[in-house]
Formats: sequence, C-alpha cells, structure tokens
Amino acid sequence: MAELGDYKINYEPLFGPLQLIDVGEVIKRADHPWYNQTLIEVGGVLLRLGVFAGGEYHWHKHQEQDEFFYVIDGRLRIELEGRDPVELAAGMAFSVPRGMLHRPVALEPTRVLMIEESGVAVTGD
Repeated sequence: MAELGDYKINYEPLFGPLQLIDVGEVIKRADHPWYNQTLIEVGGVLLRLGVFAGGEYHWHKHQEQDEFFYVIDGRLRIELEGRDPVELAAGMAFSVPRGMLHRPVALEPTRVLMIEESGVAVTGD
C-alpha cells in the first residue's frame, strides 16, 4: 500500500485466478475518501477499483501506458491537457492515451474500474 496526500492506493492484487471477486464487498470495505485497490492481475494487465467520495485527483500522466476508466456508478470528469473535459456517467468508459496529462475529478461519490499495465505508478510518472 502507498499513501500520497489524500489518496489510499493498494498496489497488491486482492484476488488471484479462480477466486470469486465480489466488487460490491470491496466497495463496502473502502476506508478512505479516495480509495484505489488493485483487484487482480490478468496477463500483465491490472484491473483496479476506485472508490471516490468526491473531489479531484492531481494532474498527471503515464508516459508508457494508456489508462482505461469505466464508471460503475456516480459521475467522473476527466480533464485533459489541451482538450475539452470528458464527463462519464454510470455505464460509460473512456481511455486516456499514454503521455497525455489528465486529471480525474469525481463529481459525486463514484466507483470506477480502471485497466492499466502491471507496474503502473497510479500517481503518474
């Protein structure tokens, strides 16, 4: 686990192959206003869960990796350098390409699934 400012980031996968993953239970156990938990690694790719009470993450980028966001519930705005922000509601998804400066903003309590390559620095490069 790593903590930076107002974030709680758990890099270690909570589950392995052949284990049932109850995302709802993980959401219930989130114990921080900006909680990030790696659920599982599959073929070098991480599936991570974000449980956000609201507020904004810092501006950052991932030089070598794309980042995928899928909103389970709530509303997430992704601010992008040099582009209009994108607002996502439940059931919507968006991918930020590697090297693009961006900042996720939870407009209300929001739950998000994120996909990135193993070894990602969640806080950016």
